[in-house]
Amino acid sequence: MSNENLFFQAFIYLAAAVVSVPIAKRLGLGSVLGYLLAGVAIGPFVLGLVGKEGEDVMHFAEFGVVMMLFLVGLELQPSLLWRLRVPILGMGGLQVIGTALVAGAIALVFGLSWQMSLAVGLILAMSSTAIVLQTLNEKGVMKSEAGQSAFSVLLFQDIAVIPILALLPLLATGKATEVSLQAAAGDLIFVAAGGASGPTAALPAWQQALLVIALLGGIVLVGRFLMQPVFRFIASTRLREIFTATALLLVVGVALAVQAVGLSPALGTFVAGVVLAENEYRHELETDIEPFKGLLLGLFFIAVGASINFNLLFEQPLLILGLVIGLAVVKFSVLLALGQFFRLQLSQSFLFAFALAQGGEFAFVLFSFATQNRVLTPEVAEPLVAVVALSMVMTPLLMILHDRLVQPRFVLTEPEREPDAIDENENPVIIAGFGRFGQIVGRMLMANGCKVTILEVDPSQIDMLRRFGFKLFYGDATRIDLLHAAGAQQAKLLVIAIDDREKSLEMVDLVRKHFPHLKILARAIDRRHAYELIRRKVDVVERETFGSAVEMGVGALKLLGERSYRAQRIASTFKANDEKMLYEMAELEEEERLVAVRSRRQAEELERVLRAEDRELTRDVERAWDVSDLRKEA
Repeated sequence: MSNENLFFQAFIYLAAAVVSVPIAKRLGLGSVLGYLLAGVAIGPFVLGLVGKEGEDVMHFAEFGVVMMLFLVGLELQPSLLWRLRVPILGMGGLQVIGTALVAGAIALVFGLSWQMSLAVGLILAMSSTAIVLQTLNEKGVMKSEAGQSAFSVLLFQDIAVIPILALLPLLATGKATEVSLQAAAGDLIFVAAGGASGPTAALPAWQQALLVIALLGGIVLVGRFLMQPVFRFIASTRLREIFTATALLLVVGVALAVQAVGLSPALGTFVAGVVLAENEYRHELETDIEPFKGLLLGLFFIAVGASINFNLLFEQPLLILGLVIGLAVVKFSVLLALGQFFRLQLSQSFLFAFALAQGGEFAFVLFSFATQNRVLTPEVAEPLVAVVALSMVMTPLLMILHDRLVQPRFVLTEPEREPDAIDENENPVIIAGFGRFGQIVGRMLMANGCKVTILEVDPSQIDMLRRFGFKLFYGDATRIDLLHAAGAQQAKLLVIAIDDREKSLEMVDLVRKHFPHLKILARAIDRRHAYELIRRKVDVVERETFGSAVEMGVGALKLLGERSYRAQRIASTFKANDEKMLYEMAELEEEERLVAVRSRRQAEELERVLRAEDRELTRDVERAWDVSDLRKEA
């Protein structure tokens, strides 16, 4: 490939990603589906911007899967991996065996020999490590029961590729031709187990086994005892790019070593990651490798989308789509049954089943290997290759279906609780919301002998605070009848301390209409919320983080050498000016251009005020008492 063509292809792939992924994310489809659709768009069957050179891109992009497994290993300390041994061996093993038997039985019904049926079943038992882990991480459910179970199954599948490759030649029928599957696979050949063609393939089986054991033992020993001083030496250079190069060298070196002895590079780098999980430089490794992993995985997904053979789909649409749906149903059923057998919650079992109900990237290699060894004919393998690719594209759609239609049905809906009977309706203050904000206000008032009526809508919060001696009433303070029962007609103040922006505004409007005599003090979630409250003429508006942030600023000034009196004066000036700006900006909020101009002017004005304050402080600060210093001297 010429340099000019290389740059052009790089531009096409990057442009496709930059355009499609943000749109997919905005539509709630996820980045994986965005990459896959980008690949379909630039592939040979739509725009035709990429073609045969996709094989070169795939050999480069598949390294993203290797990096991903290395990073996953870094998150798993050996003790955690040991705790996962039951789901890895039990759940993973049963998934592969169960799916292989069910899919193989269906293949027998379609007239395939038992050898072909077993091969098809074993190959279709694989799921996509790259798509599943990326999707689960994006959704933040990797640490859930379903996420951990899915990871365990995927890890077992990666391990199972090795014995499947060893078994496939034994299933050869001798009837298949030696037609290459390369064109049918759309040049999508992934790095998998190199046992059949690696440098050690000519060695006897026992020697290969010894080499594998020796290499894995070497990875453990080097990772545990040698890499620590190596990373420390590299870090001492204080050259970030050299540390990045070292991290990449480690991953590439391990991948090459394990591939040379017939193992999957992804599996080998995963082991290396687990060994380094307790290394003090683990976080630096993650930080340096993460950008490369993300970019290469994006290329990986684009290449999968570009490789789908739509000719087969157009020639046999009912067969291909029927097989895609059949594959998803079979794998979903087996996985759902396994989730229930291993006593996952039903909601977690559904997530587990939806996540893994697709074919995997290793299936492309296994189909090619099975064809070359005369286990499957091209007529059988070619449609199945397209089925696996389409099932991978379908995975993000299945997850969207799960999130929007299935998971909401498992949200616990408790029967609506009736409001408490309020026996205190003559207190001068009503507090709506008694969380972290309302408690501080309420405790301060009660400590000064003020009687308050407290309304709260969180039953668990009420039960907890009642154990500490607080008297609270359950009920929604936006209900007019509840405010009447709480004595709003006789009360003087209403403190709105709830953390729901819309409900607080609704409450202000309600009180202004029905209890206009009440003074309202409201908690503002942020500056925009404060603007809304100011426009409604709320008597006191207090931003929930403003006061504590100003106090932290005082602490920062003192640690920088300012005396306490000076720091407090600066904070007081800043607070007064910011409050003034807040009320002025509330009137301009709807006009964005005016807001931006006024914000710049106010920033300049604040700077001038603080400089003037600084000159005044210089004259009188020496005469002021520094309370903190006096305490220290005392």
